[in-house]
Amino acid sequence: MKGFRLPFGNALTTAVVICFALGAGQSSRTTKLGSAASRLVVAQHVENLDQLAREPSIVEHPDGTLFVSGYGRPVEGSSQRVPRLWKSADHGATWTRVNVGTEADGAVANSDVSLAVAGDGTLYFATMEFDRNAGEGVHIVVGISKDRGATWHWSMLSEKRFDDRPWVAVAPDGTAHVIWNDGSGVYHSSTRDRGATWSAPQTIHAAGGSSDLAVGPSGQVAVRIVPTSAGGVRFTEGTDLIAVSADGGATWQKRSAPGERDWAPAGTPGTVPRWVEPLTWDSTGALYSLWTNIRGIWLARSLDSGVTWKTWRVAQIDEVSYFPYLTARGQGQLAATWFSGAGERLQWHVARIYVHGSEAQPRIVEAPALEAECWNAADAQGNAPVRDTGGEYLSALFLRDGDLAVVSPIQNPAAKRFGFVFWRFNGR
Repeated sequence: MKGFRLPFGNALTTAVVICFALGAGQSSRTTKLGSAASRLVVAQHVENLDQLAREPSIVEHPDGTLFVSGYGRPVEGSSQRVPRLWKSADHGATWTRVNVGTEADGAVANSDVSLAVAGDGTLYFATMEFDRNAGEGVHIVVGISKDRGATWHWSMLSEKRFDDRPWVAVAPDGTAHVIWNDGSGVYHSSTRDRGATWSAPQTIHAAGGSSDLAVGPSGQVAVRIVPTSAGGVRFTEGTDLIAVSADGGATWQKRSAPGERDWAPAGTPGTVPRWVEPLTWDSTGALYSLWTNIRGIWLARSLDSGVTWKTWRVAQIDEVSYFPYLTARGQGQLAATWFSGAGERLQWHVARIYVHGSEAQPRIVEAPALEAECWNAADAQGNAPVRDTGGEYLSALFLRDGDLAVVSPIQNPAAKRFGFVFWRFNGR
């Protein structure tokens, strides 16, 4: 989402409290519904204090270099709109800013980010410009680097009013796919020549928001389409589906999403906050969907590209849970993050989930709940800052060495601390 505002503003706290009410200072607890022989433990916690990185994205280059991006308002006294990117060549121990070019080069963006890396090392950086005065998106751009971030080429994919929420992902054959929405449809473009040319945008669905994008081991493309779009100003009742393409985006098959969700326009009290509804493919071509509702954390697996699903409730939280994220590696090895609670009870969670070949209950291995250093600024009415999620998800990444990485924003206006934390978790 855009700027510093949570999509539901202070209504998020209201909505959460309406759903669940715990005693002050009480931490949320997770009841895992699958067996767990161990826990994830924090093996690395590195703060990078620089500029704010909300809704951070993280990828690992084939040579082991890590790249992180996120967004936030320009630093005080600056009007610069160049996207933010950092890299680490020492497994996350230290981070340096990456020069992605200038506004004159086409590197003009200040909002939602998405990173992907191809097997040959080509980096893709999809992002967007958001007019905070008008409250609407302006354009979608993609940057490409073939030399580990040393130089960049930027392409404009769309310049339509309300352009919003781009995602980028790369297929095993090197084809890069980008999706986005503008409140009147969800669109797709791709490149087969490492960003030299992009296909003309094609409409996947004529309504809804671009909630997530995932590419499978055989090049299958899955797109999650939800009712909310255009930065939250549009809501299309009944739009809750998954579109799958087996031919690189030429044609799409649309199926209903598994599970039940209480979709409602942004700011509606008493509903679970929603934005990203994550999808991922494992190495065998199984497609997974993760979501939350007031009854817990839910996972579904499809072995036929979304035609049929097997669903499990993998965890129960004694506070409302929301804003999930999901990624995969190998066969049936997943990693998930989500938030629970609100205000001083706001926490985030990370877990590995192991799905067996049978239909047995998946095994979940979770880290202790964590608090991010993230607050809203005091509002115009003088209300004190409250804890904030720093966006609508926390991205997770399976590292090449088998550990799990998560990046969380640092947004502490009172202490003038802005940046991100790189977390490494180990444990199976």
